[in-house]
Amino acid sequence: MRRPALDQLLYKLRPGDAVVVYKLDRIARSMKDLLLILERIEAAGASFVSLTETIDTATPAGRMMIHILGAFAEFERELIGERTRVGMAAAVARGSILGRPRGLTPTQEKKTCRLFAERRHTKTELARMFDVHISTIKRCLKRTNAA
Repeated sequence: MRRPALDQLLYKLRPGDAVVVYKLDRIARSMKDLLLILERIEAAGASFVSLTETIDTATPAGRMMIHILGAFAEFERELIGERTRVGMAAAVARGSILGRPRGLTPTQEKKTCRLFAERRHTKTELARMFDVHISTIKRCLKRTNAA
């Protein structure tokens, strides 16, 4: 749970403050995270407000509802992750290439490697020549063991 902005918000809370979120699932990634965040909010003397779920965490019924909604939010996130993994695997099985397109065509990559191997151009010059970032040239050379 590395969320610097959330950590800063929780650190700066004072009695009487309110943490306002659009939806419950936007503040926590899991039920455990939600409970820890709510505990920190309570310990600071602040309140918690969700704009889409009207829940009063000051009452036992409100605390129970937040637990139920948090569990459903975690379940929904897990389902989305599972569907994403299945969809990506299906795309790979169909022959799709995942990720960003490469900055250089195969022909340009061969030319880049040849020019670099001949020591005719530096990596920076090649990047300018092909109008790509130097990292693209470095990855290209690394893939072909020309670096």
